[in-house]
Amino acid sequence: VQLQASGGGLLQAGDSLRLSCKLSGGIFALYTMAWFRQAPGKEREFVAGISRSGTVTKIADSVKDRFIISRDGAKSTVHLQANKAKPEDTAVYFCAADNTYDSIYVPLEYIYLGQGTQVTVSS
Repeated sequence: VQLQASGGGLLQAGDSLRLSCKLSGGIFALYTMAWFRQAPGKEREFVAGISRSGTVTKIADSVKDRFIISRDGAKSTVHLQANKAKPEDTAVYFCAADNTYDSIYVPLEYIYLGQGTQVTVSS
C-alpha cells in the first residue's frame, strides 16, 4: 500500500487549507483512514480519522470545530479540510491507513503511514 499526501503549504492564521491523500496498491473501501501530524520537537499526534464506511469520524480535541475529514471512494482519496488555521497547526501532516478494523471503527493506531506534507501557519 502506498499513501501519497499533497496540499501542504504556507498560509496565514485564519486561512483554510485542504490536504489530500491518495491510496494505491489496495482496495480503498477496505481501509480506515486517518491523518496525523508532528510538530518540531514534539511527538506525532492523531488529528482525525474516518471509518471504512465513511459514517464515523474521530477528531482530536485540539482541532475540533475547525478540521473536517472526508473520503472519496471514487478517487481512493481522503481529505483533511483545515479551517481557521492557527500557528500551532504548523507541522508535517501524515496520512495513515489500516485494513484490520471493521467498517465503523476509528482507531488511533494504523499499520501504514505515508510520507508527510508540510503545513506552516504564520501569525
